[in-house]
Amino acid sequence: MGFYEWSKKGLYWLPTPRGAKCLICPHECVIKEGKSGLCRNRVNHDGTLYSIAYGNPCAVNIDPIEKKPLNHFLPGSKIFSIGTAGCNLACMNCQNSSMSQASPRETRNYDLMPDKLIADTIASNCPSIAYTYSEPISYYEYTFDSAKLAHQAGIKNVLVTAGYVNVEPLRNLCKYIDAANVDLKSFDNNIYRRLSSGALEPVLNSLKIFAELGVWLEITNLIIPGWTDNPDMIKRMCDWLADNGFSNAPLHFSRFHPDYKLTQLSSTPIGILSQARDIALSAGIKYVYIGNVPGLDAQNTTCPNCHEILIERKGYSILQKKLEKGACKKCGEKIAGVWE
Repeated sequence: MGFYEWSKKGLYWLPTPRGAKCLICPHECVIKEGKSGLCRNRVNHDGTLYSIAYGNPCAVNIDPIEKKPLNHFLPGSKIFSIGTAGCNLACMNCQNSSMSQASPRETRNYDLMPDKLIADTIASNCPSIAYTYSEPISYYEYTFDSAKLAHQAGIKNVLVTAGYVNVEPLRNLCKYIDAANVDLKSFDNNIYRRLSSGALEPVLNSLKIFAELGVWLEITNLIIPGWTDNPDMIKRMCDWLADNGFSNAPLHFSRFHPDYKLTQLSSTPIGILSQARDIALSAGIKYVYIGNVPGLDAQNTTCPNCHEILIERKGYSILQKKLEKGACKKCGEKIAGVWE
């Protein structure tokens, strides 16, 4: 397999006098010989860019699809979930920092090449695969090849991503992606830089591309006290989403719990999460959820027309469904989503 057991020649890069320039994400790292990019899994070897995160996930699980979170895509189904070490962002709040801020050389990995991944997914009776846990854009070649094989086998592909990716790689990958949950970390570029080492505009562009190409999209916004809990910023975000055609895209406001480099903070107050949900609904977002808080009614899917509870949830479990062919049984309102 080349210079390293798990290596795969990279896509989207070019040689420069200063090293191999990666073109997968907006960082566009110029990687010197023997070194890796910011994501820790793209390496310059003899002037060629390789991914060392190929067929070697360090996390493999069968999850409820609601954990991604996806509430309007095959609800109640199981999803075969994988993730490798490495990430192109460096979020101070990361709950998977032991894998996202590590190289595949530093983690205990599974041997799971794309063909075996598809076979294991079929054997597990899962209708879909999630590329998740860390950032699937940073293990792009593995994601791309696996998604292509899964697509050919009739398996759905789900991308759980921060959306920090360049346009051409994303468009090419979307040929095989059925659904995505994009983590919109903030609606302020300065906060993006300080909190995650990223930027806002590329993520907004990614949202537009997912929508344009017909990928089912849900959006997560983690509300961190003192960072992303400003009501005016939340309103600007929700207004932008409504104005740019995302009124039907479910929006998940997620509760922060202290982790990694933000252990000094407290968990998000429930009142702020409820306020954010009210702001989103007032802006015209039809489906708004609160995550990481068990027992709230805001986990249920309700009809935006008659307000009937259509999918009642407890945690990641579904207690009852009142949908018929993707519509509210009571009033007939069409409910946006992929239901079967």
